[in-house]
Amino acid sequence: MMEQLWEYTDTEWPFTYTDHDRMIVRAIVFDDAGFFYFVRVRRNDQFGEATLIETSGGGVEPGEKLIPALRRELKEELGAETDVVARIGVVSDYYNLIHRHNINNYYLCRVRSFGDRHLTQDEIDCFHLSTLRLSYEDAVSEYERCADSRLGRLLRQRELPVLRRAKALLDELS
Repeated sequence: MMEQLWEYTDTEWPFTYTDHDRMIVRAIVFDDAGFFYFVRVRRNDQFGEATLIETSGGGVEPGEKLIPALRRELKEELGAETDVVARIGVVSDYYNLIHRHNINNYYLCRVRSFGDRHLTQDEIDCFHLSTLRLSYEDAVSEYERCADSRLGRLLRQRELPVLRRAKALLDELS
């Protein structure tokens, strides 16, 4: 299985400078019934007001390795215990508005079980995170629907190719 590398620029906001890189882990999470799990984000901040779909994941803490960070993030946001099936690849993208370069490490993960989520106060109060369980086709449609906002277009650009690659990997494995 060949890992992919995608690189995208932010065409929604003008580039001025980048002052930090953020190492991130994310997962395309699926179950044996063929459903995929995402987070729904409702936000109203400097990026604008939007309701979006996004893969579960987040920042890697200093000294933390990628797989333990991934397991922590999936437990926090989805309440999911998972098995890592494959490393999909890396997406390098930018959020010009906040001067950030994102290094997104994507994995394909199968759900073993669900339990309690452990959201941060910001995830509860500012982002109103909830879990979405969608078919592949519904997830693609949801990314397209959310592209009516600037941030939604950035997320679609970053995540839709990864979702398509994950689906192809799953088709190869079955």
